[in-house]
Amino acid sequence: MPALLLTAHDCVGHIHLIVGSNAIANARCSKSIEVGAKPIIIAPPEAEVHYALQDKIKFGQVECIKRGFQDADLTTLGRDEIENVVDAVFVTLGGRESLEARTHISTICRKQRILVNVLDSPNLCTFSLPSTHSDGPLQIGITTSGKGCKLATRIRREVASLLPPNFGSAIERIGTIRRRIWEEDHRAQTLEDPSPATEHEDDDIPAQRPTFNRLVSEDDLNAAKTRRIRWLSQICEYWPLRRLASIADNDIDSIFQAYPTHIQLPITAQTSPPLDTSALDIRSLSTPRIILAGSGPGSPSLLTLATHRAIQTATVILADKLVPAPILDLIPRRTPVHIARKFPGNAEAAQQELLTLGLAALKKGETVLRLKQGDPYIYGRGSEEYTWFEERGFKPTVLPGITSALSAPLFAGVPATSRGVSDQVLICTGTGRKGKAPEPPAWREGKTVVFLMALHRVGELVESLVGSTAGDAVGMIGEDKEGVKGHGRSWPKETPCAVVERASCSDQRVIRSTLEFVVQAVETEGSRPPGLLVLGEACEVLKGRGGARWVVEEGFEGFDGLDDLVGMRGGGGEMKAMAADRERERESHTSTD
Repeated sequence: MPALLLTAHDCVGHIHLIVGSNAIANARCSKSIEVGAKPIIIAPPEAEVHYALQDKIKFGQVECIKRGFQDADLTTLGRDEIENVVDAVFVTLGGRESLEARTHISTICRKQRILVNVLDSPNLCTFSLPSTHSDGPLQIGITTSGKGCKLATRIRREVASLLPPNFGSAIERIGTIRRRIWEEDHRAQTLEDPSPATEHEDDDIPAQRPTFNRLVSEDDLNAAKTRRIRWLSQICEYWPLRRLASIADNDIDSIFQAYPTHIQLPITAQTSPPLDTSALDIRSLSTPRIILAGSGPGSPSLLTLATHRAIQTATVILADKLVPAPILDLIPRRTPVHIARKFPGNAEAAQQELLTLGLAALKKGETVLRLKQGDPYIYGRGSEEYTWFEERGFKPTVLPGITSALSAPLFAGVPATSRGVSDQVLICTGTGRKGKAPEPPAWREGKTVVFLMALHRVGELVESLVGSTAGDAVGMIGEDKEGVKGHGRSWPKETPCAVVERASCSDQRVIRSTLEFVVQAVETEGSRPPGLLVLGEACEVLKGRGGARWVVEEGFEGFDGLDDLVGMRGGGGEMKAMAADRERERESHTSTD
């Protein structure tokens, strides 16, 4: 099969006839509207109209004709300037029953030389729509010639991901430079020499002309006339795309100041290039960037690869107070680190201090990593910080972390869900805005609840769960009048629970108890932040208390046995080995300073 001729078609004002009213018809209408064409839908009155298509019809973006297709539609619904012939036809009918209609429409379109595209029938099409990536003037179309549309979409995504961000804007600037060069040179040539000197270009030129890299002598007047456009052609061919993308609006004037006229002799007298390439490269590498990343529950081995790369490449790091030391040990020696100075009564001031530091660093072109405990969007104020930076012109990149709300129970031997025991998981905070106590969740059999930031006020929390008069209310500790345990919003005092502290760290501790005795347990054993509280029958699915009021389990064994499989050492893994290497690096620098 010969290759298809790919073209970029100007469709402004064209009439596109779309036969059908399904989801594909809606997609065809959207594409027609996007390129400036007018779509007309033809569908029988009984045909179901796609919900999005209904909106387009309602707001006048699409004209809808409620009847079956007629041959005369091809020559009566089009533009006046081409004798009412439609410009293109899209047939979106599907199924075996429509095969005859699809074949008929394709046949008469071919006879009248009208472009026709038929759904899932390459042999009936005279054109196809490629999978496109659009970024301003840049358009990339990928087609598999009807052999695999999903593959074309994937290839398009892969190709687009290789381009620098906002590359379309850079192409727009290059187009501005090219147009100004052409206009100035054209005016000068008209006055001095009517013969054209500007080199012509086209997107489809398969290779460079033989003269593209020829040696230019000092007295070559023709070369002098075209030196600016030749320079532009050279950078488009040889410069890295990231360097081209870093050209800014103010660079355009610099180019024309460097080459003030279209003739400038001797050519070799121009010693400095129009643009400083080293400055452009630095600009492309030093684009300010803010990253919100979660560091996981505690162990460096549970960092995502993306967050680990961010730690290694950031130029400024703003870390939460509770980010564990093994994570902080991974930060390169010369990277400035600011730890949040949060303590009771100073949380908001400390938060604002970090935001201000981050903004100041961004304005200097730094790559700022806002390193959080757990996941940035699970009670990490990540959405607030995202909005704060975005409103100031810096759109954050957000990297997920393994939230302790789900991983800490796992490391404590508590399955958040277990068939026949727990079919719901609820994540709550124990401390609301400005330190206020939030509304406690209602009891429900089969529910597991995880409380974050709650151990410092565990007494108040438990009281709100079981009720201040729980000991006197039969319905709150046994069964109510209807025989249902946990009357109203109150939790039974015998509900199993677990306090999990410093999950996945070497000093992890788990206290297993019930709501009746957990406050006493925490007061007796003391606090080891960060920690959380898990409630529900799932707390005793794998491990129990053996009748004791509470039991304490020390240490973390979650990675035992993996050393031989993934090269982890002593539970810290490869990340721990990297931290040790950096510690040795610090010592060597100290000894030589």
